Amino acid sequence: MELIVFIGLQGSGKSTFYHTYFAATHDHISKDLLGNNKNPNRRQLQLIESALQAKHSVVVDNTNPTFEVRKLLIELGHLYGATITGYYFEPNLKQSLERNKQRSGKAKVPDVAIYATNKKIEPPTYAEGFDKIYLVRTPANALFEINEWSGNTLMPPQSQPSKHLQVSPPIETPGPHPAKQNDA
Repeated sequence: MELIVFIGLQGSGKSTFYHTYFAATHDHISKDLLGNNKNPNRRQLQLIESALQAKHSVVVDNTNPTFEVRKLLIELGHLYGATITGYYFEPNLKQSLERNKQRSGKAKVPDVAIYATNKKIEPPTYAEGFDKIYLVRTPANALFEINEWSGNTLMPPQSQPSKHLQVSPPIETPGPHPAKQNDA
């Protein structure tokens, strides 16, 4: 059983990534799907807990930009013995704004929301409680490039040379990836 936490800007490809790699094997939980719920955070935690109680693997498909936001998710996953996996969608402000322009209806968010998330996004670290962390890039050819992060921690945001994460963390040589199992 696995709890996957997506971390990335709005318009970074998180929902497409879920439908491409996890729709057949993992429950999809996203605040975007909760409509006008009066307390989406509470409802999201209820849905995650219900899925984990039923021994279902779950993907939490939100921006989850800060350590504080992810803390409750990770604690809940550990409570039920889930493997905690983070997928960090490398911030690319220009791409996210462009993708957002192509959206319509409630899927389209104000540009200011993307800028705000970009300002506060904190890369995940193993110290948070993740068992695995993957870096997801979306090159111009629109395919996902997935690499596992190695090491115990990543630089905290205040230590990074750029708020836009132009310096990539060390990665392993691309190899087999567990998400590929859903390509059938």
